[in-house]
Amino acid sequence: MNKWLKVCSMVAILFVVLTACSTDAPGTSKDGEDGDKNGKDNNIKIGLSVSTLNNPFFVTLRDGAEDSAKEAGYEIVTSDAQDDPSTQLSDIEDLIQQGVDVLLVNPVDSDAVSSAIELANDADIPVITVDRSAEGGEVVTHIASDNESGGEMAGEFIAKQLDNKAKLVEIEGVSGASATRERGKGFHNIIDKMDDMEVIANQSADFDRTKGLSVMENILQSKGEIDAVFAHNDEMALGAIEALEGKSMLDDVVVVGFDATDDAVSAVEDGRMDATIAQQPELIGESAIEAAGKVANGEEVDDFIPVDLQMVTK
Repeated sequence: MNKWLKVCSMVAILFVVLTACSTDAPGTSKDGEDGDKNGKDNNIKIGLSVSTLNNPFFVTLRDGAEDSAKEAGYEIVTSDAQDDPSTQLSDIEDLIQQGVDVLLVNPVDSDAVSSAIELANDADIPVITVDRSAEGGEVVTHIASDNESGGEMAGEFIAKQLDNKAKLVEIEGVSGASATRERGKGFHNIIDKMDDMEVIANQSADFDRTKGLSVMENILQSKGEIDAVFAHNDEMALGAIEALEGKSMLDDVVVVGFDATDDAVSAVEDGRMDATIAQQPELIGESAIEAAGKVANGEEVDDFIPVDLQMVTK
């Protein structure tokens, strides 16, 4: 009996010694220390360069990205290029210096942004483009709505409203932006096939409401009667509506925008705008963060991650 007690005492002492020598708390592991239970790294720093925060669409996109990053436990640093390519280049240089793990870029200009993306490539920082694509540099994936399809939706809607016969005005976005080219291409894919649908004026208003008002006023002064307006975003469409109201012409003109911002949806509900193509900027921002997390953890993502569109009418 005494021998048995001595053995038990020795086992107990050995257990206490081994437990004291361990530096880990019970139930923990050094593996995945900064990650989740699957070993994924959550200690991720993401840089987001936005073309402009003067546009409510991009404010919503930023909010979606920042909220999603916070939920995932990532650090995110956002910069506003204020629609200036040189400012965006400087912003991206700064984000690279801050040591971001992944760079999200919403380009001001799809061509001009290439040099900034190449700087990130040289620093071995993976790049994801958001809403607008880039013409140069290496990009892991592009997350956006199908802008060409959206332009086609706008063309089809206007053609149907006007029985395939109309004089049209197209107000374009920032020259050089991929969204401008793609939305315009989709629109013309439909309109150019119809003999009695004619674009009598197209001019850039840089995705800006005030410029949209000014451009529309000038077009009305030079062209007179028109039947429809397709603006490449809602801000320009809302500016065009102001110009049409100033001439008491709004009731006779079909107006279609793009983005489905809150102001535009309200205008559709009030009958001042006929339709807008609904993007989901919050979902674009969320999808960008999800993709950034995967890329940072060495996972593969598709070259293009589309976000659905839909037509919003009264």
